[in-house]
Amino acid sequence: MSIEVKVPVLPESVSDATIATWHKKVGDTVRRDENLVDLETDKVVLEVPSTVDGVLKEIKFNVGDTVNSQQVIGIIEAGAVAAAPAPTASAPVAAAPAAPVAAKAAPTTADTSGLSPAGRFVAESNNINPADVAGTGRRGMVTKEDLINHIKGGGGARPEQRVPMTRIRQRIAERMMQSKNSIAMLTSFNEVNLGKVMAMRKELGEPFEKTHGIKLGFMSFFAKAAANALQKHAIVNSSVDGNDVIYHGFADISIAVATEKGLVTPVLRNVENMSFAEIEGAIAGYAKAAREGGLKLEDLQGGTFTITNGGTFGSLMSTPIVNPPQSAILGMHAIKERPIAENGQVVIAPMMYIALSYDHRIIDGKDAVLFLVDIKNQLENPHRMLLGL
Repeated sequence: MSIEVKVPVLPESVSDATIATWHKKVGDTVRRDENLVDLETDKVVLEVPSTVDGVLKEIKFNVGDTVNSQQVIGIIEAGAVAAAPAPTASAPVAAAPAAPVAAKAAPTTADTSGLSPAGRFVAESNNINPADVAGTGRRGMVTKEDLINHIKGGGGARPEQRVPMTRIRQRIAERMMQSKNSIAMLTSFNEVNLGKVMAMRKELGEPFEKTHGIKLGFMSFFAKAAANALQKHAIVNSSVDGNDVIYHGFADISIAVATEKGLVTPVLRNVENMSFAEIEGAIAGYAKAAREGGLKLEDLQGGTFTITNGGTFGSLMSTPIVNPPQSAILGMHAIKERPIAENGQVVIAPMMYIALSYDHRIIDGKDAVLFLVDIKNQLENPHRMLLGL
């Protein structure tokens, strides 16, 4: 019986998808729930699993083709078995021992079918066999970056090349330009002494992990502080819709996560009602899903405020860009020990610069500064968060 392989139902915000990678070729055996093909939208990469055991009989669209919701992209012959390879001449019963091989010869034609369109271009332009490159992508997949690093290490030439943007990168570029052109954006800064937060993590980190099965990180402190501050400074948790301002009575916080394909922002919903353990667990789950390509479209939709942490990459200070239709974004940065004045004495403290970029059309400078000061006060007195102060 022939079974159709269809594009999943796409939400209204996603019009189509692009075939990114076929993991099987015609004639291959497939197993139920085994991933057949990756579809790249402008938000996430979707996996399309097989619904039955059988053989992939037909592929209707190639890598790079654009497909729509519920479109048939392949055919599986359910219950079929892949044809056995043609028999080869049997070897002599008592063959002489083969001489040791000094080096493995490179194949004349490299198999690039498992690469992304950009990766395939890099490999074919530089005559690189992906089998000779260690993959760091999902399930050991060789990425474009792996191939470029292979070239830099002397494994290929140094050509100039033109590579199309991925769908996700195109969407990121589009939204950044939308933010730049439609928002009167301004950024305010402050600095936070994280000494008490670090002391709390040192004192309670081990029992926290034993109790909840997850480490106590910094992001839960910032997310909880932001949720509390958003409840008190409602204008920062609002958005513009035409000539109206929409005030959100809940803190759905988007957490920026860097992936191989670009930055994504899965949403923690109702953070004001979440515990520290729930926040840490949700962030860890999203980070894992982002690395493995398992984020769902609904994970990225909505969000009333964003937190991004450039400090994980060493950034000391930056001006993050607001993610429309949101009106503000909080930027975390690297923690550095610096001398500060405390009670008339110079002490060394773990300090972080924090930044709030905001839509100046509806958020005044006073509101932005008061919001940042609220964040600072909570983080410098973390017990305030537990009391909702």
